[in-house]
Amino acid sequence: MPQLSDRITTLNKGGSDGWEVFYRARQMVAEGKDVIELTIGEHDIGTDAAILVAMHTAALNGATGYAMVPGIAPLREALAERVAARTGVPTTADNIIVTAGGQPGLLATHLATGDPGDAALYVDPYYATYPGTMRAASRPPVAVETSAEAAFLPDAAKIDRLAVESGAKSVLINTPNNPTGTVYPGDTLDAIARVTQDRDLWLISDEVYDTQIWEGDHRSPRALPGMADRTMVIGSMSKSHAMTGSRVGWICAPEAAVDALIDLATVTTYGVPGYIQQAALFALQEGDLLETGIATPFRRRRDLALAALKGQTAVGVIPSQGAMYLMLDVRSTGLSGRDFAEALLDAHHIAVMPGESFGTSAAGHIRIALTTEDDRLVSAIETLVAFAGTFAHAA
Repeated sequence: MPQLSDRITTLNKGGSDGWEVFYRARQMVAEGKDVIELTIGEHDIGTDAAILVAMHTAALNGATGYAMVPGIAPLREALAERVAARTGVPTTADNIIVTAGGQPGLLATHLATGDPGDAALYVDPYYATYPGTMRAASRPPVAVETSAEAAFLPDAAKIDRLAVESGAKSVLINTPNNPTGTVYPGDTLDAIARVTQDRDLWLISDEVYDTQIWEGDHRSPRALPGMADRTMVIGSMSKSHAMTGSRVGWICAPEAAVDALIDLATVTTYGVPGYIQQAALFALQEGDLLETGIATPFRRRRDLALAALKGQTAVGVIPSQGAMYLMLDVRSTGLSGRDFAEALLDAHHIAVMPGESFGTSAAGHIRIALTTEDDRLVSAIETLVAFAGTFAHAA
């Protein structure tokens, strides 16, 4: 076999992608074992039946051929209206390209904002695909490390220093954040915006959890003064409308950037199936009530989880202000996040994600996805705390 490219063989730098606990838990389930899975951000409810009916009807009515590469006009217009209403920034369909989910949007924006060899900054902890996405674009990933003690908020001065040292062309942020649940406050966003302007950087803003805000307010950096022309926002129907498998997202960007992204889509995905786009349009037209209904269980479970964690000292809790996750500090056990997760799975068949799966800043932590029934979630957390306590007492 001829040699494969470095680009494809070094996406994970030849090492682990940190998801072994998840894969092992799924294997245990396949073997018939009862596992409480608190690993990935997959809704425990399916896509709303009305959306599926709309998708089915669109397919039966002939929307199964090639769709417009940048997205069907009604969907682009609806997305533009949604963005404008939520951010106050004038937005038209020319600022929108529909993508096959948020992940292709991440790749497209990194291909668009730098050339091979141009560094790309991202905040650590990070969504697991970020560094590999940058390597796929032949751009060296540079982590901006944070700390639990600072609620995993990025320091703009560090972003500035790393941008200069690396010659970066872009910085990627994610708020509300996966995996930490942190929502960036206004002063943090203002400081990051100043750095991008001072250093002439593109800002890529992953906002797929913008409907899951439990404390504070979500602010899109595109709405800050001087930022609309240097910001690319990634959105998705996956989290807001429980349409993870439908693979439909979007990029909101300056018109000239969207024109170039359309050229890229023409030679990659060639658009998103029309019947899926029409279903997405139907879902958006259902309004905020549908989105609120999908977010509400995660708000409730977050509150239940925090109540279950209250009053104990074995596990530290990182404030979760948004998204469908909780980040817990298990450093008191003396174990790494990965070792704790492996031991918990072995002892109690509870599957969580090691913090190390999301970067070095989250070492010694675990991430819990609030994606199972209330009683089962609370029981799992109580068991987890008791399990952590046995290590703390032994120490």
